[in-house]
Amino acid sequence: MKNVSSRHPYSAFRLSALALALGAGCIFPASAEQTDTSLPPESAPHNITFSTSIATRHFRPSPEHNNTQHLLNLEWNYRDNTVVGAAYFKNSYRQPTSLVYWGKKYHPFDASPNTYVKVVGGLIHGYKDEYQDKIPLNKYGTAPVILPAVGYCYKQLCTEVIVFGAAGAMWTGGVRF
Repeated sequence: MKNVSSRHPYSAFRLSALALALGAGCIFPASAEQTDTSLPPESAPHNITFSTSIATRHFRPSPEHNNTQHLLNLEWNYRDNTVVGAAYFKNSYRQPTSLVYWGKKYHPFDASPNTYVKVVGGLIHGYKDEYQDKIPLNKYGTAPVILPAVGYCYKQLCTEVIVFGAAGAMWTGGVRF
């Protein structure tokens, strides 16, 4: 029987990173008080979220599509619901891809304040060679993106469903600390 880490070299790393982040989330509570009084509360970081991909589905599946992205995402969440983040993953064609983004979270449901809608925009880099035209406005392997998401957090644990254009959706899970 093959070792799981030999079939998926990033699996062991991803599981270790998630375990480390979960441990950090338990040690450093998300509701810790701000200690630097020189920053205005609305611009001071509220928390940091580390997340990884759980599942990906393409709306029009193809045998060449990768549904295991090995996502590593780090996102700064500010008190005014602004988010800034960076991610590394394998794109739909198994190419190493990075994303930097900025956006906003909205909490539209008074009855469920932990549920949110998020819209981010940024630059994605990594769709190259024969796959360069698979995303719009891609020049030199870099393109602008807009990514909507719906999420929910329970204490330090968060999950999101992110829609990537007309191509598909990704389910993520993570921890904030």
